[in-house]
Amino acid sequence: MSLQIPCPHCGLRPVQEFIYGEIPVVPESITDPDERDLDRAFMRANPEGVQTEAWFHSYGCRRWVRLRRDTRTDKIIAEET
Repeated sequence: MSLQIPCPHCGLRPVQEFIYGEIPVVPESITDPDERDLDRAFMRANPEGVQTEAWFHSYGCRRWVRLRRDTRTDKIIAEET
């Protein structure tokens, strides 16, 4: 069974309808604006455990959905508003 994302506007939808967007955390030690942008755009942490994520419903309502998901089990813990 595929991961199902709960969209507050469209209901429970398959993950294939969404584009994933990790919410990046740029270290405070990086002060150069260009380096911060580069880090924000390309460096992914991919941590294990419960994470806050942003998913864009590209094949549905075209809105962002924020949720907390356990990356080890793909279980969705909570939706954020």
